[in-house]
Amino acid sequence: MMLFDSHAHYDDPRFEQDLDTLLPSMEGMGVKYITNVGTDLETSRFTAKLCEKYPFIWGAVGFHPQQAKDADEQGFEEIGSMLSLPKIKALGEIGLDYYYDRSERSIQREVFARQLDIAYRMGMPVIVHEREACKEVLDIIKASPCRNGVIHCFSGSTDTAREYLNLGFYISFTGVVTYKNARLAPIAAAFVPDDRIMAETDCPYLTPVPFRGKRNDSGYLKYTVARIAEARGITFEHAAQMTYENACRFFGIDR
Repeated sequence: MMLFDSHAHYDDPRFEQDLDTLLPSMEGMGVKYITNVGTDLETSRFTAKLCEKYPFIWGAVGFHPQQAKDADEQGFEEIGSMLSLPKIKALGEIGLDYYYDRSERSIQREVFARQLDIAYRMGMPVIVHEREACKEVLDIIKASPCRNGVIHCFSGSTDTAREYLNLGFYISFTGVVTYKNARLAPIAAAFVPDDRIMAETDCPYLTPVPFRGKRNDSGYLKYTVARIAEARGITFEHAAQMTYENACRFFGIDR
């Protein structure tokens, strides 16, 4: 069994005390690769250093919509420089978040569009965050030439998934797919084509059932993959291989 956690945040303070013992244990839990995803300059720098330290960790760097207000010309230049590092494989996490509104919506839209343009010019895939802003995210992607990305933590309808898929994007599922109140996520997980589905933890957030409420880490990814397998009517091994191979292809990693 090989698993690929395509979206994690090991820069979070909740991992500060045990990170150097936790990460080496992942191989024993079947996790071969992890992508750590930056949300601002500080966490993007941390991600680049983490990639240097651990051969099984890859990285993404960028400005999350909640931190869009902090993006300036110097920041964009530094993100662009980090994208040239050999183990930085995507620009993200970028997008729109109208739930928290920690950055003005006009600034979020501007920073999102700017990062899509950077990714397109540099030939990099993007990792997109969307919360309560589906139409605007779709509109901005459609207005961009960028057609290489993944919608992370997807919990929407099959109609929405189809729109993203038609734009060339992948769809990734978290532990939300295991929650009883997340009715649409398992349906979408059954709908996404075999070659466009990925799995992630978004740790330390969104821990799957039966561990919901605890700090999440990549060792819990197997519960999300098991729920995806159940929704699709396939074996766990098939779902693990499928999501692993898709993530390797998306991030341009030799399997």
